[in-house]
Amino acid sequence: MFPNEKIGIIGNGSWATAIAKLLNTNKTQIYWYIRKEEDIDYIKTNKRNPRYLREIEFNTERIVLSNDINYIAENSQTLYFVVPSAYLEEYIKDLKVDISSKLLVSGIKGIIPSTNLLFSDHISTIYNLPAENICSIAGPSHAEEVAMGRLTFLTIVSKNLYNAEIISNQLENQNLRTFLNDDIYGVEYAAVLKNVYSLAAGICQGLGYGDNFTAVLVSNALQEIERFVNTVDPRERSLYTSAYLGDLLGTSYSRYSRNRTFGLMIGKGYSVKAAKLEMNMIAEGYYATACFNKINERYNIFMPILEAVYNILYENKPAGFEIKFLAHKIR
Repeated sequence: MFPNEKIGIIGNGSWATAIAKLLNTNKTQIYWYIRKEEDIDYIKTNKRNPRYLREIEFNTERIVLSNDINYIAENSQTLYFVVPSAYLEEYIKDLKVDISSKLLVSGIKGIIPSTNLLFSDHISTIYNLPAENICSIAGPSHAEEVAMGRLTFLTIVSKNLYNAEIISNQLENQNLRTFLNDDIYGVEYAAVLKNVYSLAAGICQGLGYGDNFTAVLVSNALQEIERFVNTVDPRERSLYTSAYLGDLLGTSYSRYSRNRTFGLMIGKGYSVKAAKLEMNMIAEGYYATACFNKINERYNIFMPILEAVYNILYENKPAGFEIKFLAHKIR
């Protein structure tokens, strides 16, 4: 059993802030790990996160804030990890508390770059966690809309659907509905891959391609996701549901998508370095592109969109040339 009243959150970016708001709205006591003392002081005084979603107000009487990750972990039976995948190891390097009996929830939509593993595999290896004690949150979901209370449907995925239901009960309210799913690899891989394809959609928009080509690009992206997940984890699944297709569509077309925004800047001629500086936020698709390119060396799956994005971001190939070449490969 994992009681609902002792919940910890690791991270304070936009998605972590949105999840904190959900739990706070649902009158849940939360323990929130925030690394910078000045951010903690600001939230206590102003009831808002000074860095992300600043328009969102919290009831701080139901929030315990600390920059001691071990204090947060020790006082929480359920732990939400909501940090950029590239920074996860930096966040948890000081975590000494035994979390092997806790319920872990991933709000991480990326591959851990040092190991090329999903959060669930990476964290279970480090802390000797049973796979059944790990859940993941899948979209389609943008932090801004969740925090504003706009109707959203999330998918909670776990090998143990009982644990997925616990997380569902923690998050659901009149504006937030959930589906349960046990396809942990399919959903998590699709959630990360969609960031690569959202980035590709942004590149094409930046280059001046229109909706006609974007529609073809996105439909081919779904085919790439299907080929990949069915190769690495063969099982019966339909990708025409919200956790797969819906997440891909939401990220590829939304103005809130940081991956699409990053790609848009690349398509308009920004260098990768300049785009990263301009955004001042993490675009998971950038790191995921390199990770999946490395993973696919083992499988050799036909993934021309992934290959084109990799060539643009990491091989410094001209975006215009790569997309024209890609247009001859997709169908």
